[in-house]
Amino acid sequence: MSKLIIIAFLIAIIWCLASSFWFLIRDKGEGDRVVWRLTWRIGLSMLLFVLLWVAYQAGWVKPSTPGPIGLKPPAEATPGDG
Repeated sequence: MSKLIIIAFLIAIIWCLASSFWFLIRDKGEGDRVVWRLTWRIGLSMLLFVLLWVAYQAGWVKPSTPGPIGLKPPAEATPGDG
């Protein structure tokens, strides 16, 4: 379920980016449709980031690898780890 939500957000973000490019070409820099589409794109990106952070903190999603610097997920971390 979480993968579908993430994919839906990414498709919406790409759609906003593509439509803002289309309006930039079509309107020739006049009007504010480009600004509104880019504002939506930034808002959707920030909302996706916050939702992913909340899902990680709640334990709904877990990393599949330890990451580039070998971090352990919070549930597996021990008090002596630094």
